[in-house]
Amino acid sequence: MTTKFSASDKQQMAALGLSETAVEHQIENFRKGFPYTELVAAATVENGGILRMDDEAINRYAAYYKQASKGKKLLKFVPASGAATRMFKDLYSFTATYFGVDYKIENEHPAVKEFLEKIRTFAFYDDLVACMEHSQADFDDYMQRGDYASVINFLLQPQYMGYGNLPKGLLKFHKYGHLQRTPLEEHIVEGAEYARMSDGTVNLHFTVSPEHRALFRKKIAEVKRYYEEAFHVKLNISFSEQKHYTDIIAVDEQNNPVRDDNGNIVFRPGGHGALIENLNEQRADIIFIKNIDNVVPDWMKHTTIIYKKVLAGLLLNLQDKCFEYLHKLDEGVSPQTLKKIENFIQQELNIELPEGYETLGPKQRAETLHNLLNRPMRVCGMVKNQGEPGGGPFFTRNTHGIKSLQIVETAQINRKNPDQEAILAGATHFNPVDLVCATKNYRGRYFDLKQYIDPATGFISKKSKGATVLKSQELPGLWNGAMANWITLFVEVPLATFNPVKTVNDLLRKEHLEG
Repeated sequence: MTTKFSASDKQQMAALGLSETAVEHQIENFRKGFPYTELVAAATVENGGILRMDDEAINRYAAYYKQASKGKKLLKFVPASGAATRMFKDLYSFTATYFGVDYKIENEHPAVKEFLEKIRTFAFYDDLVACMEHSQADFDDYMQRGDYASVINFLLQPQYMGYGNLPKGLLKFHKYGHLQRTPLEEHIVEGAEYARMSDGTVNLHFTVSPEHRALFRKKIAEVKRYYEEAFHVKLNISFSEQKHYTDIIAVDEQNNPVRDDNGNIVFRPGGHGALIENLNEQRADIIFIKNIDNVVPDWMKHTTIIYKKVLAGLLLNLQDKCFEYLHKLDEGVSPQTLKKIENFIQQELNIELPEGYETLGPKQRAETLHNLLNRPMRVCGMVKNQGEPGGGPFFTRNTHGIKSLQIVETAQINRKNPDQEAILAGATHFNPVDLVCATKNYRGRYFDLKQYIDPATGFISKKSKGATVLKSQELPGLWNGAMANWITLFVEVPLATFNPVKTVNDLLRKEHLEG
């Protein structure tokens, strides 16, 4: 069954860089759905799925990184797309319902009550007062009169500070005396501490929304020289946007294309999995990946910096071994060396040899081991589970029967299956999006990362748009299915390395306040 598209539909697809065949494939995914991920076991420290390092290992890998990274190109890759609207969900809800009516705000809106009581604590407080003064409004007067909705509107609305429409990366998160820093700036500081190259260059790449690119560029122009002089570095900062050809058609419950008021097909961004295209364009030996909102003030950075170096040191150590074995396999190896490589793959890389491997001859065994080693590699930090929603580390089995370590989102798990639910319940760690990646092969060429995606790991969700139920689809997630066929290692990292800001009140936690 194929969908009939008009000439104007095809023109719309072409403008996005999408073929009719690709869109029909997207619709077929809606019809068939995506299979659940088969969990074999939660990855834990006890079963070897997660590596826990002692002080000696921490020092050793940090030192290895310092030495082995010399002369290599380092890059910090930060997904920073989208507006911060969801950060202020409680405030928006409050302003939509509060009109100065005398009711107990702590009962109806406890989060807003906390926000208002501690508003002077936020790094953006001075800007809010100045913004109100510019509009001939007195902050203290408004607060005394209980005109809280107006104060919040000065913060959120586009004609004033516009925080509700700005990207998270450009909101003021932290205070340093009379100075304030945005997440963009905190990532610059982090990069200067662990991603500085031998020549003093710090490469940072931010994925941004098209409407925010100019704002990011403006901010960089304002602060670049200051941070270069403060940290004695040369900043090389670049930006990219999600590719339009990764957009996915929206459909109704009958899997027919949804159209807007002008009759055009509705296409939606393909989720953060689309960023594998952006990552694929980056040229670096080591790539650090962390979300835009997971930053802390300087007094809290030490642990993050140490563990970034540790993850990178482990990655480089294992990569060096992989490259050595790959070159040996090219030259031909003895049965003893073949056994040594097998042990390395199973014990140090946590990779299961394929079924039937024992029946293969020496040449076929060497080819199999070569294929297992010659892949992109990532080392992922994992924090102890604190009840956060989202993905975690598991041993899984894919549709080809291959067992591997994967980061799995809750939406990918069949919660109605008691065995799968039991495995999920036994998970001990959570994915904080703390990755260090190597995307070059042993011959110095870059892998085509699109060849290592598991296309069966997409998502389908439903949303209401008026009376219409709209089904949307997301590509395999960047650190989930988009990296499914990479060599993957999990390392336990301290909870102190994970301090995301999902709501504005998260900025009131001690980890985000002045030390």
